[in-house]
Amino acid sequence: MGNVVKGVLKGLIKTLLNFITEGRAAKYLNSQIIARAMVRKQAIKHEGVEIILSTPNSLNEFRASSFSVKEPETLEWIDKIPNGSVVWDIGANVGLYSCYAAKKRGCRVFSFEPSIFNLELLARNIFNNQLQDLITIVPLPLSESLSVNKLNLSSTEWGGALSTFGYDFGHDGEKMNKVFEFSIIGISMVDAVKLLNIPQPDYIKLDVDGIEHLILKGGGFVLENVKGILIEINDDFEKQAGDAMQYLEKSGLVLKEKRHAEYFNNSIFNKTFNQIWQRNHSA
Repeated sequence: MGNVVKGVLKGLIKTLLNFITEGRAAKYLNSQIIARAMVRKQAIKHEGVEIILSTPNSLNEFRASSFSVKEPETLEWIDKIPNGSVVWDIGANVGLYSCYAAKKRGCRVFSFEPSIFNLELLARNIFNNQLQDLITIVPLPLSESLSVNKLNLSSTEWGGALSTFGYDFGHDGEKMNKVFEFSIIGISMVDAVKLLNIPQPDYIKLDVDGIEHLILKGGGFVLENVKGILIEINDDFEKQAGDAMQYLEKSGLVLKEKRHAEYFNNSIFNKTFNQIWQRNHSA
């Protein structure tokens, strides 16, 4: 008798779970959860500047809560950019630093971000802060030349990072754990100016988790005329570090410093630093 009751209960539970996960009620519930997640926001303040960020998941809640401590060197670098400068934010993700540069320094920002999972949040964050007149989204990856290739992603989360265009290695030069890909057009810095008529940047923030050196390779006259650049480099990725230094020095830039927050000391990014390069006598 006991076994019969157990069998009936198991059947009822299985039927209920199928209804919850596959029925109309489940679809309605899922749509409501997603809709409510996408309108969640969190206001943060740094150096007197308030930024309102979309926080649909725990990753973006973390990005908001850690804004002032995760990359203090990046914020300090932005604080020193002259008002009204043209800034290229290459690897903008959901636009935290694009929004800060526009709000704090009145910069005209071009946010390069190809991930379809980040573009909606990038647009929402720009709109949340009414920065549509200062920030322009460029939904294309940068590389060494104009090409059609795969954007390889290691995450499909909103706000995810560690993606690479045209190559299968990650921030450390090792083969990445790819979970999603799609074909997209990639352009060089020179193409962005010549073909898309994007203004020459005064300053560049470059953080794309792996192919920074290849983007610099296609920098040409853009890199030769930029006043300063903040670039993320992994010291253990010797090809990236060596080539990046070569291209930056050849363009006339000088390494001022490299830093990362204590937060990264015991992480997989412990050998990754933000390098700050500037042109001699530049502001």
